Amino acid sequence: MGHLIRSLLLLALLLGGTPASLAADNPPLERGAAIIDPFALRALDAGRFGLARMLAPARVESGPLTNAELFTLPAMGPVRKALDDEFDRYVARHKAELPNESIGVGPSFDFQLFDRAALTLPDTRFVLSGIVNRMDRAYVDPAGCGEIRLIYRLTQTKAAEIGEAFVSPRLPMTLNLVLKAKRDGQIDANGAAMTCGEIARRWLATADLQITGDELAATLTGKGGALDSVMPENILRIETNLQIAHAPKSAARDFRTDYLMKVFDYDAKTRAFEEAPLEDEIDRARLLADKDLRREFKDWLLNPAHFDELDRGTVLIPDKFLAKGAIAPTPVGFAVSELQPAFGLVAGQDGTSDPIFSEGDVVGALRDAAERGIKLQNIRSVAGFERRLNDITCAGCHQTRGIGGFHFPGVDWMAAKPSNTIVVPASPHFFGDQVRRRDILAAFGDGREPDFSRGFSSRPQLRGSTELAGTEYEDGWGAHCYAQSSRASENDPSFRSWNCAEGLACQAMTPASRMGMCFVNNR
Repeated sequence: MGHLIRSLLLLALLLGGTPASLAADNPPLERGAAIIDPFALRALDAGRFGLARMLAPARVESGPLTNAELFTLPAMGPVRKALDDEFDRYVARHKAELPNESIGVGPSFDFQLFDRAALTLPDTRFVLSGIVNRMDRAYVDPAGCGEIRLIYRLTQTKAAEIGEAFVSPRLPMTLNLVLKAKRDGQIDANGAAMTCGEIARRWLATADLQITGDELAATLTGKGGALDSVMPENILRIETNLQIAHAPKSAARDFRTDYLMKVFDYDAKTRAFEEAPLEDEIDRARLLADKDLRREFKDWLLNPAHFDELDRGTVLIPDKFLAKGAIAPTPVGFAVSELQPAFGLVAGQDGTSDPIFSEGDVVGALRDAAERGIKLQNIRSVAGFERRLNDITCAGCHQTRGIGGFHFPGVDWMAAKPSNTIVVPASPHFFGDQVRRRDILAAFGDGREPDFSRGFSSRPQLRGSTELAGTEYEDGWGAHCYAQSSRASENDPSFRSWNCAEGLACQAMTPASRMGMCFVNNR
């Protein structure tokens, strides 16, 4: 049974990212909130949204920016050094913890490292593979109206002659160029101050466009287009995600793949990208090693105001408690205790003798919230607290409903006839979140106060919409669910609504967990 469920899980992960746009009768889920048309991305990459134009707008040379050139830019020097340091630390940890398993570049090693040479080769470059509207993150920077993200995929280009049978040799690394949706002093086409509502309306208008390729790219970048005002001056930071190592299945273990995530804020004074903490990426090791810092973190997070923000998914944990890098291993199961890095922060999860939070701490915080009239949406139990604590982190979120360690692997337009029916551009998590993101855009566009809250990463927030009903994103085949007990009192209140559609049953992934996936009920 375990083998069957694992096989179904793999199939669900492969099929689960297929957007509803592939079904003829369904509108695309990403409409108005993301650009994934391969031919338009090809045109945009060749124009002002190529990485060269964004990172080095004064560059005289024509053509795309190869990686040999990219990391010679003064702004990118700290990025390369930080990545090298992370590789060195990863290898050192591996040798200390798994001395009997070899590690290096190439198939002869037990753990096969990402080849760092690809970062500085003249025949590799980062290719624009998607543009995503993240104005749902305006709670972080209200004045900036949230974010627009240009996502680039590392690709070998030596043989990149676009032909009928060509499939580009993409490498497992993305570079996410994060920009403010609105920069200070920005004006609209009429000379008035740009508003968040105007930007949102421009994006939502793209949902009705029936064009593609060069024509779509020209409309998006033209006067009043969704990308008209997106300029290098809007740049906030770079986020990188790469498959640092892969271990094929062996007699000693199941297959394993580790993904390294880093963030680099743009410093206008130094004109460089400087290593920065990952948002809400709790530095578990440092907290467990420092009792005073640990106590301060616990007091901060259990404060009713911050506990409410944690529940809504809008908490911003101070940098002093955060890590500057994260490793997300895949695959993982769906039991709370199998997720990282929150694993071990709550008593009883891994035998930690001195955890940060006890069950009593969490129960007390739930009681305090209720007494203050705070209506919690997601955290209604100790298990709900730990799952939320995990999925607000970069690593925990990318382990949940991702494609490997990515939420947006991106569109591959290097082939002559690119097809998203073959290569899925984004994960089930991404597509399941589109209803919420578009609802926030609509609120901005209508002049209403947006609701920035979100559900768990495993289960999308529906906002009253029935668009996801019966799909793998909500309660259909392959959806994440909670195996309900016939005794209502035994069901965890945080997950009671995680049911399956008619004809499907929730099959737990492990005997010890009631988290599972919706499959056909054969009983």
